[in-house]
Amino acid sequence: MVTRTSTFRSALGALTAAVALIAPWQLAQAQAFPNKPIKIVVPFPAGGTTDIIARMVGQRMSEAMGQPVLVENKGGAGGAIGADAVAKSAPDGYTLLMHNITFPLSSVAQTLANRSPFNAETDFAGVSIAVYVPFVLTANPSVPAKDLRELATLLRGNKNLQYNYGSTGPGSAMHVLGESYKREAKVDIEHVPFKGAAPLKQELLSGRIQVGGDQLSSSLAEIRAGTLRALATTASKRIATLPDVPTVRELGYPALELEGWNGLFVPAKTPKDIIDRLQREVAAAVRHPDVSRRLIELGAEPVGSTPAEQDAMLRRQMEQFRGVIREMKLE
Repeated sequence: MVTRTSTFRSALGALTAAVALIAPWQLAQAQAFPNKPIKIVVPFPAGGTTDIIARMVGQRMSEAMGQPVLVENKGGAGGAIGADAVAKSAPDGYTLLMHNITFPLSSVAQTLANRSPFNAETDFAGVSIAVYVPFVLTANPSVPAKDLRELATLLRGNKNLQYNYGSTGPGSAMHVLGESYKREAKVDIEHVPFKGAAPLKQELLSGRIQVGGDQLSSSLAEIRAGTLRALATTASKRIATLPDVPTVRELGYPALELEGWNGLFVPAKTPKDIIDRLQREVAAAVRHPDVSRRLIELGAEPVGSTPAEQDAMLRRQMEQFRGVIREMKLE
């Protein structure tokens, strides 16, 4: 005979079993978001543009959301180690990735080499392009060339010159641009990878590396002080911060044109309502008068794009350089 008591116990047992199958992040998600600290993973060492922007945006988001927003630097493998950690994290909005133009390029290189631990197009969802930051190619002042065209003339006319160019890692933006420059200008210059913009800049300043490049914020102070020389910007037009620096297109290298940005990503299965909340907070953060002013002083343009615009940018740049990376065998 089935009693009300036994029926209740059976239902309770089934409910308990169902709850046990729910992942902890799903239970947390059911509560108001956010209800605990948020982590932004920066896949490079501290001190570079991506790190600086992540900390600015994170601090403002923390003030607005009422929860700590912490930055964790997890560098290595051209940003792949930090990105992989985020791809494998719970899709609950509490672990974010702040990356830059290196993300689509290094992802293509690693995918072509069959060694990528993640797929940038399917394992991540865009939150927002936080800022546009021009990419600038720089040289130690000891290099007797004022721009990329003069550098090509110098290298072709002096076969014994053993110049090196530095990048923030294999498959990074500067690595791709450097190899493209070698092909377009028909010059020989050796690639030296670093773990981030900060160590690369130190080697450039010391003269142990002659040429390098990164987002403008990483080297603007040194360019203004004359301790580094800007050879070109990869933007589509001259930038207001450095109006005398020509673009790569002006110098005859349109294949090197590449718009720089920094943006936030989350694991692909993160719920849309959480992504939308994060996007609103990022947009509000970069447009806040204090943050906006500081970003502009660094040479960055506050954006706060939609997730769709972020995803479109990623795919567009991956497609732009996929053929170049395959041809140059950067993988």
